Amino acid sequence: MPHSGTYHYLPWSDFDSLARLNGDASMVGRLRRAEHSRRKLLLHALLEASAKTPELYGPLPPLDDVWELLARVETVSPVALDSLLAHPYTGSWAGYTTRLLHNGIDGVCPLWMHLGHVHAVAAAAAIIANLDFEIAVPLWDGNVALPSLGMARMPATTPFSTANVRGARGRHVVSSETGEVRLPADLASDAPGWWSVRKCETHVGRHRFSVSLDDLDPYRGLYEPLPPERLEITELGAWRRLLDEAWELLAGATPELAGLMATGLDSVVPKPSVPFQNPSASTGEAFGSAVIGLPTDASELAATLVHEFQHIVLGGVLHLKQLYASDPRERIYVPWRDDPRPLSGALQGVYAFFGVAAYWRRMAETETGPSRRARFEFAYWRGQTWRTLATLRRDATLTEAGRRFLDGIAAVLGPWQHEPVPEDIAELAEALAADHQAGWRLRHLRPDPAMVAAATGAWLAGRSRPPVVLAPADLPPTPVPDGPWSRSRPTLVRLGLSKGGHSDLRDIWPTVPGATVADFLLTTGRFTDAARSYRAELRADPDLPASLVGLGLALAGTGPNPAARALLHRPELVRAVHRDLRRTARDVPTPEKLAWWLGQLVSG
Repeated sequence: MPHSGTYHYLPWSDFDSLARLNGDASMVGRLRRAEHSRRKLLLHALLEASAKTPELYGPLPPLDDVWELLARVETVSPVALDSLLAHPYTGSWAGYTTRLLHNGIDGVCPLWMHLGHVHAVAAAAAIIANLDFEIAVPLWDGNVALPSLGMARMPATTPFSTANVRGARGRHVVSSETGEVRLPADLASDAPGWWSVRKCETHVGRHRFSVSLDDLDPYRGLYEPLPPERLEITELGAWRRLLDEAWELLAGATPELAGLMATGLDSVVPKPSVPFQNPSASTGEAFGSAVIGLPTDASELAATLVHEFQHIVLGGVLHLKQLYASDPRERIYVPWRDDPRPLSGALQGVYAFFGVAAYWRRMAETETGPSRRARFEFAYWRGQTWRTLATLRRDATLTEAGRRFLDGIAAVLGPWQHEPVPEDIAELAEALAADHQAGWRLRHLRPDPAMVAAATGAWLAGRSRPPVVLAPADLPPTPVPDGPWSRSRPTLVRLGLSKGGHSDLRDIWPTVPGATVADFLLTTGRFTDAARSYRAELRADPDLPASLVGLGLALAGTGPNPAARALLHRPELVRAVHRDLRRTARDVPTPEKLAWWLGQLVSG
């Protein structure tokens, strides 16, 4: 399997178009070809490095057998070899195993099992090419993974052993000491001892959308290899229905993005649903794949697909252009995570939620879409993404290319900030933005001890106003959170917008993890009652981050208030001073009373 001397580059025209969400399928195709070459080089380097120590492959045959089989495949059917190199999890396997080899350690399995996955790659390619062949492959707990095709299953007496895969006259058999599986002629269908990789295909107009629902490949996860997690028939049906509906929404609302995704998204790794959440993830090593938890409806799935596809595209761009210097410090606030992020992670989020905002913007314009929910999501994500983008554009670690990429995003995202949305929707979006940022500040910022001591001393001295020294810049954030955080309020707001309003929310809110009566009152607009309930929560525990911020939101809902300003803009200072007073004062004020005093010199 010789590697080509082809060099890939990303033309500035493609670069600028992708930054502005103006890309087309040909651009994604060029990213795919670059990924193909990258994987080929990575695989070549991995095999060359491991070939120097044949004993690393344990009971498996030497690499010469693999090279020979791959060379035969490339001669007879280059398309078959290309299909395995394009398989997302060939990339994640090669990256994972290269790290194991470099560090000289085992992974989830012994190192020879991970290195030996190349034997399975070669076997799968030979099956696709319809060659006559025989090769030994890893057997993990009785499972033989044939990447992109499926999994043969047989009894196992040990966790890690080998099996033989052979093909002759178009018939293929997997055998071991404990059993034998004859693969069906139609490898896309299940058979005794055989699980196929299932497909989901949809046509909408001129668009064709086809993805694998891969619950088998051991390298489909983000960090470590996984055993198979076969979907039940009912779950499979739910996934296929939701993917069909999501694709119809995407093709109708954002046909440009739909066209890109049809070219660049190959595989979805299905995960169980998480109540009131939409977990998803991807990795740059598995170009074309997204890990997604089963969502509740098609509009959520469509937004998640856009989000993860944006990560996939940016991962491809980053393999061709350097957008920033390496800086692993977790230092940047982002509204989609509860912890500080390095610039690399913050940039990934900006690009992903730029796409999400574009999707909801179009959905808000359609007559059939969930209009109030869509308008809210557009208002929320356009603002949150814009604020984070503004922070990143000032960062010193950006390269010239990175600044150009962010300028391209800003050219589109900036005008969206002025597009009209209903006033109550805009207020909800701003309230949730303030909620999350205040909670992040409270948990990750540590006020200057001198500032806290000065404020404590001023309070104990009976001064009517806090010292002017309260204005210094914040210290860098710490990744270790001070206290828990709850996502119940944004969940309740979204439920209220998606369901039948406040009346339906009355029955649902107790099932939302972390939700309190105060949260329900706040999100249904009863600010005075919510403030009273948050005060009760703080009497029980004055340190609770969600209760402190919730009280600030409830007070702000009734009009300008110094306590609300302090609790929403400097909550970390309020809590730090209150902790000091609980240790030193005879008459400890309530957090609200202290916040009102501190809030006299807090702008907001």
